[in-house]
Amino acid sequence: MINNTEINGYMIDNFNQYDLEVGKVQGICPICSHDRKPENKKQKCASYDWERGLGTCHNCDKTFQLHTFQRKGESDKIYVRPETPEIIKEVSTKVEDWFQSRGISKDTLKALKVTEGPEFMPQTGKTENAIHFNYYIGDQLINVKYRDGRKNFKLYKGAEKVFYNINSIVGYDYCIIVEGELDALSLYEAGVENVVSVPNGATLNRNNLDYLDNCIDYFEDKEKIIIAVDDDDAGLALQNELIRRLGSEVCYLASFEDCKDANEYLIKYGKEKLSERITGAKPVPLENVTTFRDIEDEITDFVKNGFKPGFQIGLQNFDSIFSTYTGQFITVTGIPSSGKSDYVDQMVVGYNHNYGWKAAFASPENVPTYLHAHKLMRKIWKGMPTRSDIGGDRWNQVADHCNTNFFHIDMERYTLESILRKGAELVKRKGIKCLVIDPFNKVRDVDSKTEDVNKYTMEYLQKIEIFAKKYDVLVFIVAHPTKMYKDANGKIEEPTMYNIKGGGEWYDASYHGLLVHRDYDNKTVKVKVLKVKFQNLGENGAEAHFTWEPKSGCFIPYEPLQLDKEPMPWD
Repeated sequence: MINNTEINGYMIDNFNQYDLEVGKVQGICPICSHDRKPENKKQKCASYDWERGLGTCHNCDKTFQLHTFQRKGESDKIYVRPETPEIIKEVSTKVEDWFQSRGISKDTLKALKVTEGPEFMPQTGKTENAIHFNYYIGDQLINVKYRDGRKNFKLYKGAEKVFYNINSIVGYDYCIIVEGELDALSLYEAGVENVVSVPNGATLNRNNLDYLDNCIDYFEDKEKIIIAVDDDDAGLALQNELIRRLGSEVCYLASFEDCKDANEYLIKYGKEKLSERITGAKPVPLENVTTFRDIEDEITDFVKNGFKPGFQIGLQNFDSIFSTYTGQFITVTGIPSSGKSDYVDQMVVGYNHNYGWKAAFASPENVPTYLHAHKLMRKIWKGMPTRSDIGGDRWNQVADHCNTNFFHIDMERYTLESILRKGAELVKRKGIKCLVIDPFNKVRDVDSKTEDVNKYTMEYLQKIEIFAKKYDVLVFIVAHPTKMYKDANGKIEEPTMYNIKGGGEWYDASYHGLLVHRDYDNKTVKVKVLKVKFQNLGENGAEAHFTWEPKSGCFIPYEPLQLDKEPMPWD
């Protein structure tokens, strides 16, 4: 019996959209049969796969979907929708000729819903005749990218960012991701139809993959995802982030040899050769196995430029003594009420501001959650929002920012295994780059069988290190000291990493260690570097001092008064 409601998790919207003979495995092609010679119009040139919802024509070599499908997954954010024009204006001869010069036929433009029309372009300050790349999900127009004759681009203001041509990958167990609409058109021209394009290209320093957040459900059933982006620094950065989000085990890499992208390759070598670049895609190198060629680019960069600078939080006095890479973890300790959690929040907000990193918090002690969210909001706001701010423009801007950048893991029972599993899911679905575990003693490793506290600690930290490396995430572990000691004057001594339960394992295994210590007499907070694994990232034993601003909850750099140890002559 043919399923007319759902295929592989996709709900069918319009079953048998071309009114073909249901259940038959062969029949006419809805794409080319009507254009064939009269004696060939009724020939059974196409095969129908009703189980997958796909048809394939042996005459025109096109693959087509037998049904239309409802959207799979959806963002909870409200977006503007472009108006669908009553009359779709196909491209003019002039525009058609330009695409033809790029190796793209009119049939391909029609299949991928490329149109043209007038549009105001902010780059020129006037209305221009522009190409319209229309982004559909199902039969809904979600966004439009406009391109004028001067190669200026813009997306529809306020519309949702999604992949271009996302409908094309439904029913396939594999798909291709490219960097631009023209590359998607080129692959379609070469017979590779299940191809999507990112909407906003690639940038070198940060790639905002909100379109992947909005479309992640479309990739869950894919056994193979071929990434075919530009071979430049920005393209490689995008490639690495897609691999991190989608999982190296399903990702394959396609290259275009001496060409920049798929369209240039199509023009230079033709359709057949372009198709071969996709079929010849190679899997991402195996995890835990590295060859020289796998890391040759990194070695070359190191020989040329030395160590890469670490990531910093934007507080000058702290940045001068500490930085970090991703794929590592930081242990943060200090006596109770010293401000450990608050300073970790400050660091996370700093990384988010400087690099756009999203973060997840597993904080059993930072409850209720709305109070923790309020703390983060104040740090972004740089002050204390009031009743009159609620619902205003700034409130909505900051609330939207917090909603899309900070995620709170709320569980009845926190375990290390469940948090790392949820962290992996948040990497895939939201692209987090920071994970906070606060505190260590409230997140138990229930899978551990050892009674030895040192062995338990080492296994715990090894699991975190594996997670951090696999997903290229920076992990914070807030760990309380087991005991507090007082000096001869009754003042509480500063703890070290050796004061945490598990002793020396914390110092040995951690990439970095930080102490947050409050000076109640001077009303200041000191952050001390207890350990940096790599000398280029910081200075062991160095300190940064702060005052704490209560309205914003921000740490303000502060230089303590330096008193000479030697008495002055008049003393």
